[in-house]
Amino acid sequence: MATVASDLEGLRRRTVKAAASPLTSYHDDPVGFARDCIDWPVVKGTDHGLTRYQNDALRRLVKRKRLALRGPHTLGKSTTASVCILWFATTRDAAGEDWKIPTTASAWLQLTRYLWPEVHKWAKRLRWDVLGRDPFTTRELLDLSLKLIHGEAFAASPADPATIEGAHATQILYVFDEAKTISDGVFDAAEGAFAGAGTDTVADAFALALSTPGEPNGRFYDISTAKPGTEDWDRLHVSKVAAVAAGRMSAEWAAARARQWGVTSAVYQNRVEGEFASSDEDSVIPLGWIEAAQLRWRERYGDSGERWEAPGALTAVGIDCSGTGTDRTVLARRYGSVFAALERPRKSVGNEAGDEEMATVGRAVAILRANGGSRAVIDSIGIGSGVVGAIRQEVPRHRVEAFNAAEGTSRKDRQGELGFTNKRSAAWWAMREALDPDDGDDLALPPDDLLTGDLTAPHWRVMGKGLIQVESKDEIRKRLGRSTDSGDAVIQAWWDQGSTSHYASAARYRIPTMTG
Repeated sequence: MATVASDLEGLRRRTVKAAASPLTSYHDDPVGFARDCIDWPVVKGTDHGLTRYQNDALRRLVKRKRLALRGPHTLGKSTTASVCILWFATTRDAAGEDWKIPTTASAWLQLTRYLWPEVHKWAKRLRWDVLGRDPFTTRELLDLSLKLIHGEAFAASPADPATIEGAHATQILYVFDEAKTISDGVFDAAEGAFAGAGTDTVADAFALALSTPGEPNGRFYDISTAKPGTEDWDRLHVSKVAAVAAGRMSAEWAAARARQWGVTSAVYQNRVEGEFASSDEDSVIPLGWIEAAQLRWRERYGDSGERWEAPGALTAVGIDCSGTGTDRTVLARRYGSVFAALERPRKSVGNEAGDEEMATVGRAVAILRANGGSRAVIDSIGIGSGVVGAIRQEVPRHRVEAFNAAEGTSRKDRQGELGFTNKRSAAWWAMREALDPDDGDDLALPPDDLLTGDLTAPHWRVMGKGLIQVESKDEIRKRLGRSTDSGDAVIQAWWDQGSTSHYASAARYRIPTMTG
């Protein structure tokens, strides 16, 4: 009897406390919570607090229960998700409601390096005097979870939908961060909560899916484009114009990316316009494959290579040479299937072409001498011819390969069906097939916007004699107004890999053809 009385008294006290908490007034008002309960930093050129479109997203989430938010980089997706998590957790806990917030993403790295650090960032700026409670303790706010009296927000592995499916509470919020490549199985695992929403089991269920768009496929694409069966989702697209107007994107940066990538490219449409777009059907390497290789790199070494450690001996260095024009000399070091961050030596003002040439020779010789067994693969057309000759005077000849892009080759694709018009075409095709997710997932590329733009730039076609032809550097320069220096350096470093080890069939893909 005493135990029952004690339980009832505890419940009475929690009910009185919840009723008295200032947080109860924000239970259905995340916009008011963000405005009043967070000490926003004042940043020149931006509004104080959330942007108009972020507030719009939070209002629509409360009204419709499910929201898909897409837009360009820098729009503030992680901030939106973090504020939503903190609002939901603190208001439900203050009301004494049983709650849970499973958070997942396209990759574990997205949770550990972006979303949850952002939750910590804004938790430090909560106004505890307005919230009417003490700051989170180290037992409450952990690296990847927030555990309060009545519920928990936590990171759930995208590789294990059962973690999502096993989340049960009367108040539940699912957060799908960088949702463009989250599997259908993960989305489906959340449906159990929505099936019981409005019953005694689940009073309310919410879902917030946020992402920069990618290829036009997958569940997030279906939701964002209102495909049949997704009618219960609301959707919000933040445009480049809105991001610039809110001070979240620099107009100068957007213009520079237009020049660098081309406004019709998939990488520009995805990252700047916030639109779903696939790589051109005749692009050699799809954007999604490059992004997957860069994600593997970031998972190992961090966003900017702060955890970089060479994974073994240097295998090869690809060198794309430049003279005194606008092109850049680029060095790409390869350690097996991992590339280091690219090196772009600064041009010296007023130097002659010969000065740039000798500087490149000096760098290459130093690398080869310090890394016995490695090789240099150097563009030998134009200034590169002199570079090759000079390096061969300093190191054994077999360690320096003169890469003549126009030279013929007898190499074939992995199936032995298609040949190549020249060495450049064969080398680019080798990289395409090394990045093909159906043929392996070990190649890691550094996250580098210049490299991304270069690798997605070249087009290809099959000539009448069954030979694959990849667009030349001169053709790309005429079309885009720039050269693919970074991409070529990487391609040359991979060319050293061998004739067949990373080739695959082109039969699965649409082949643009012409006679000739």
